[in-house]
Amino acid sequence: MSTSNVQPPESYSQNDVQEILHLAITRTADGSELSRTQLWEIATELDIDPDSLRSAERDWLNSKIVERKRQEFDCYRREQLKQKAVRYAIINGFFLIINFLSSGTLSWSLYALLLLGLPLSLDTWKTFQTEGEAYEQAFQRWSLKKQMKESLSGLWDKLKKTWQS
Repeated sequence: MSTSNVQPPESYSQNDVQEILHLAITRTADGSELSRTQLWEIATELDIDPDSLRSAERDWLNSKIVERKRQEFDCYRREQLKQKAVRYAIINGFFLIINFLSSGTLSWSLYALLLLGLPLSLDTWKTFQTEGEAYEQAFQRWSLKKQMKESLSGLWDKLKKTWQS
């Protein structure tokens, strides 16, 4: 189907306008970044209220901060999983060796391997589950805990400086 025969509509939805402008800006910029001044010029040309742009920019910055925190949280969870997997391997390796050396076969250690593998399997599933209410609650707990650590660390640093003065 040729696109040259397609007639553009008389009006567009907000989402359509957003997509078209996004494509046009992407093509115009040739992959380079636009400056904040250019953003403001584009907004002025589109007759976008400066307060609306400031608010949108602030919301965008906040969403980027939250996105970065989520990535940090996901890395933290993967690191925790790695530590659990190493402990699992060490403990089960020890059980397998003891079982083999004591009886020449692997019997009861296989049950330990399976039994101890269940929590690791559940932790693995939970680690890579990045959506839903449980994930959000875990992220909020982690974020609050991290903020508390940073606050206490800052307070401790101030107390040390005051003490040293």
